[in-house]
Amino acid sequence: MSKFGARKTAQGAIAIATTVVGVLTLTACQNGEDGGGAATASPSAASSAPSAPSDGYSTPPTQSSQPTASAAPGGAGGAAKAGQTFKIGEATTLPFSYGSTKGGTIELAVTGIEQGKAEDLAPLKLGDKVNGMVPYYIRYSVKNVGTVDLSYATVGHIKGHLGDGSEAQEVSVIGKFEKCQKDSLPKGFGNGQSTTGCVIAMAPSAATKVASAEYWGDPYTLGKGLMWK
Repeated sequence: MSKFGARKTAQGAIAIATTVVGVLTLTACQNGEDGGGAATASPSAASSAPSAPSDGYSTPPTQSSQPTASAAPGGAGGAAKAGQTFKIGEATTLPFSYGSTKGGTIELAVTGIEQGKAEDLAPLKLGDKVNGMVPYYIRYSVKNVGTVDLSYATVGHIKGHLGDGSEAQEVSVIGKFEKCQKDSLPKGFGNGQSTTGCVIAMAPSAATKVASAEYWGDPYTLGKGLMWK
């Protein structure tokens, strides 16, 4: 089974069946080669202790049009300051924690925001709830530049924003969705290791687009995070 997460925005929230920690969710199903996956909206504000994933994820396909991440200055002490804005492809250093994993440091970059097609979502079986909406794929890179092993941690809290600055709807996928894979960090993700990931953001219509992406994980907050555009 899968769930489609939606945060209330200026466009309004998608109809839901369950409320979990203030995040609205919608159940849907995906048929995959691995016996099915799930699209879910995990509570953005909640964290869980890292654990080995029960099934593996594939790395997002390399996009030739994606810019290569390049180093960008952070704030005081080398860490990015809340509210900083970066160009697509620029990387910045920030503190990182996940569940019981504390004291990490990562280099993060949003490397692309790609427009998809409405039919891309057919395998997730979200039905009429996404009629007229257009998916965008926010691709990012992560590098461990600290001393803490980040094996199995998840870099979440990446959210799309529309051209007017309002929040885009979200679809978070558990299972195999080749268009946009979001992985847990792999085993042995120590200093110098890097990987890529992807999150889905939804534009309410073809007339609008997802124009920017925000990272708002701890110690940042939504609306005062790190922005790429």
